[in-house]
Amino acid sequence: MLEEAGIEYTEFQIALDGLTVVVNSDNDWVDQLTIEELAMIWTEGTGVETWADVREGWPEEPIELFSPGTDSGTYDYFDEVILDGEQINKTASLSEDDNVLVQGVSGSANAIGYFGYAYFLENSDIVKAVPIVNGEGVAVTPNDTTVQDGSYEPLSRPLFIYVKNDSLQNENVYEFTKYTLENAADMAAEVGYVALPAESYEAALTTLEGLK
Repeated sequence: MLEEAGIEYTEFQIALDGLTVVVNSDNDWVDQLTIEELAMIWTEGTGVETWADVREGWPEEPIELFSPGTDSGTYDYFDEVILDGEQINKTASLSEDDNVLVQGVSGSANAIGYFGYAYFLENSDIVKAVPIVNGEGVAVTPNDTTVQDGSYEPLSRPLFIYVKNDSLQNENVYEFTKYTLENAADMAAEVGYVALPAESYEAALTTLEGLK
């Protein structure tokens, strides 16, 4: 859209988030999930209704789904990497309030949901994260290390800021962007996101300097 409008801009990655799939603390059967299984659970029309439909030996109990609302960036990313643009399961309860999602999952042994890593950390005493099988076939639990090194893929989500190149001629805009990049690691940690490696911020500052 910006390109179509003739606006030149630069994308700066400032942090990472680990989109975290969670189940009820009493759920003792889901020890990991594959991307294919997540898609089966969450996509409309797959025929999956109970846990037994996902994997043999799991309970024949209806799955209760709790998802961020469609206005959420978390939903957008989940839609991209799990739903592949298909309609979300019509039985899913959607809410823009993460607290509603936590209450839903913590309130039912058969529930599953997802939200940002920071919110999981705040509620790890009442819900538990599900290890996700990555492209190398390894089940990985989200934490600062796995989100940063990319092994928690594809649910390690990059976070960006976008700056109109012309606006960097304004000293205030330039200094604000520089401040953001210089302090992004600390700010990410404060709110529960995962910082990038130091060299990533150094490279971004070099790019910024070249745009001035």
